[in-house]
Amino acid sequence: MITHRFGVVGTGWRAQYFLRLASLLPAQLEVVGLVGRRPEVADQTTRRWNVPAYASLSELVAAQHPDFVVSAVPWAAAPGVTQAAVELEVPVLCETPPAPDLEGLRRLWNAVGASGLVQVAEQYHLMPSHASRLALARSGAIGKVTSVQVSSTHGYHAVALMRAYLGAGFEPATVNAHTFVAPLINPLVRDAWTDDDQPKDATTTIATIDFGGSMGLYDFTDNQWHNQLRSRRIVIRGSAGEIEDDEVVRLVGPRTIVRSPLVRRQTGYDLDLDAFDTDHISLGDIILYRNPFPGSRFNDEDIAISSMLTAMAAWCRDEGEPPYPLAEGCQDHQVSLAIDQSAATNAPVTTSVEAWAADSTL
Repeated sequence: MITHRFGVVGTGWRAQYFLRLASLLPAQLEVVGLVGRRPEVADQTTRRWNVPAYASLSELVAAQHPDFVVSAVPWAAAPGVTQAAVELEVPVLCETPPAPDLEGLRRLWNAVGASGLVQVAEQYHLMPSHASRLALARSGAIGKVTSVQVSSTHGYHAVALMRAYLGAGFEPATVNAHTFVAPLINPLVRDAWTDDDQPKDATTTIATIDFGGSMGLYDFTDNQWHNQLRSRRIVIRGSAGEIEDDEVVRLVGPRTIVRSPLVRRQTGYDLDLDAFDTDHISLGDIILYRNPFPGSRFNDEDIAISSMLTAMAAWCRDEGEPPYPLAEGCQDHQVSLAIDQSAATNAPVTTSVEAWAADSTL
């Protein structure tokens, strides 16, 4: 097995994710260098993960010749890192979103879109549950998919899921969004319990997105990623049935409607002495998804990000399809920005057809 070598720009929470996963997959991934804005933080990070630090991306590339680099920096800095990698003729996996606003997306595409070197680290469709639902939806089991409801994650991630399930491209999308404020206890944040049981105002954004022939319903409440007092719901509706979270209803013959569960085989329970791990997700005897990292004991986010990294590595070596082209990431964020604009103005917003639509194969 070939070990794929990559560099990381950034030292924050997301950069730590990439570094940690590479350390857990040494036969497949190796971080060969790190670039950090603050030397003291970079030094701590390099000691923790035993990787060399460099003052700039150009120094890292000259010293290590990585297969690709990962940009895990704040929104404002992301386009500059992406452009610097392209100028060095190094493939780059940039964190979401690729630029903060629509003008930034346009400038970034004009600068690097034609290079064919930029992919976006949009991982949600690679999570086991989403990947299994996506495989089932694309199989035709529920007919033509016509609408998707996502109440799970925010903005561009939710849009990416909608577009994947619907097969939506780069056509104009019309967004109608509204916000509502209501009290909600917030017991958990990203890395800790809050130990605060007093309700605070939380904003819920609800939007319909007309993709032209198909529809998305967006429903997100502040901190819904981590607040377990709010459920995550996914509904994929088709002409012959629907997928609701982990259950499928469909027409399988004349006067024959069946309901079937999507079942995750999880090892490590009871007298199963294998490590605690996701094995596969099935619909009856049909395997919809297999964990590509068996025995690693990864959670779903770990699996998705590791899948993105290994797909990026394979693409860089002409051994696989592009994992998530820049055009797709730009389109996701354009629609996400339209949700924000519509909610702020209380008026419909229709997205424009941008340059990345014409060049979306790059």
